[in-house]
Amino acid sequence: MYTGDAAPARERGTIDELATAVRDGSVSATRLVEAALARIQAAAELNAVVVTRADEALAEARALDRAIRAGTDPGPLAGLPLLVKDIEDAAGLATTFGSLTRVGLPPANADGVVAARLRAAGAILVGKTNVPEFAFEGYTANRVFGATGNPWRLELSPGGSSGGSGAALAAGLVPIATATDVGGSIRIPAALCGLVGLKPTAGLIGRDPILASIELNSHGPLATTAPDARRLLEILRGPAAGDPGALPRWMPEPLSVPRRLLATERVATGFELPEPLAAAFRIAVERLARALRTDLVSINPGDVFPGGFDSRDWFRIVGVEQAHALGRETIEREAPSFDPVFLDYMQAALAIPVDEHAAARRRRYRYAQELDALLGEDAILATPTLTVGGWSADGSLLGTGAPGLPGWVFNTEPFNLTGHPAISMPAGLLPNGLPFGLQIVGPRFGDWLLLDLAQTWNATAPWPPAAPGYRPFSLEGLGLAPRKRTGRGATRRRGDGAGAPHARHGR
Repeated sequence: MYTGDAAPARERGTIDELATAVRDGSVSATRLVEAALARIQAAAELNAVVVTRADEALAEARALDRAIRAGTDPGPLAGLPLLVKDIEDAAGLATTFGSLTRVGLPPANADGVVAARLRAAGAILVGKTNVPEFAFEGYTANRVFGATGNPWRLELSPGGSSGGSGAALAAGLVPIATATDVGGSIRIPAALCGLVGLKPTAGLIGRDPILASIELNSHGPLATTAPDARRLLEILRGPAAGDPGALPRWMPEPLSVPRRLLATERVATGFELPEPLAAAFRIAVERLARALRTDLVSINPGDVFPGGFDSRDWFRIVGVEQAHALGRETIEREAPSFDPVFLDYMQAALAIPVDEHAAARRRRYRYAQELDALLGEDAILATPTLTVGGWSADGSLLGTGAPGLPGWVFNTEPFNLTGHPAISMPAGLLPNGLPFGLQIVGPRFGDWLLLDLAQTWNATAPWPPAAPGYRPFSLEGLGLAPRKRTGRGATRRRGDGAGAPHARHGR
């Protein structure tokens, strides 16, 4: 059992290593796509992937292999299989948003900004991943495709809304799967699936098409390693036409190691963190402080936002924007088709007066100002990513018996409101067998500081490259070794390229 102290499994790799093997001819893109499709089929019980494009992906892989043999540079993600979250457009595939109201719509005729940038870098689209309806919940279940299970424990949720992508990465189905974050939708699956997930500084990655929540939503990297997250952010960063909130394409200057590590168990007040999480958090922040050789300062929740924090503000903004993006008439007309939890949210959002929505938007600026003052340029803030140890695949907290998660289970939403970068990293195992996620919030534009920190943490407290019973999508995990460069005619060793899980892992 992983505790955060043991060395990770030997089968470890990065997307750079895979892409290098494709570029130098050690491994073919076709072989990688075949392996991804086989793994997706073998792990059908996860229900992480909702549609594949096998024929098209294999044809693109064969074309890329031919181009490489002809001397063409295929890009930094050469031939790597890609899954796209089913709220993002990918040409040739429908974008259902996990909603019965979108079933039957025609396929997208163009890639969204993220799929376009990843495919331009050489990645090959193999399919799309499951989401909660309109990506509005912290669990991944809908009435179109059903619920997605967590590879660490099948009956529990991988989180949401990027839960299909999180489960696919943790199970080693593909090396790259996209994610978005409007209230924690990258960091929640990262925490529950043992991954690293970064919500970047607001505007660092341009948006096209614009998602329902215009200002708070962000694309960002979700990955098995810190170097993978860094590589993905380098490829994805930059403005998009039509996004007025996008930053220019620039690389923030490297920041020094933070001089202060602030720590609080929760951001919202009014409840206590369960002891298993509190213990995991204490161990993690003390270890991180030693690794960074920096001061650890415990603070109270009220110190984060001294002027007070209204946890309902996130819903006053995001709920209202989602409801009005759909439209009152659509919500009323399609009510029988919506998931009951989502419908309740939308009906509640329609009842919020415009002055409440506007006041919440204004408070965002105070929240951002107070967090800027707290962090300055040399401090980071650590919290548990989540305040509970997980929930069922259908979104029920233990003891409730009904789907739907209260906002207090997340320590993530406030930093969508402020726009600060925030990363979740694996930091051990909880008693229920799921990973514990440690969230670090950095100064605005401190994204590379957080990625440096994640790499330091990975070296200090290594985490497994895949959930127990699954093989990572790496050269070793696939049973593929680079061809020995001993001259013309050298052969490559090929193993069980399908890379199916050793055993189904669910309790």
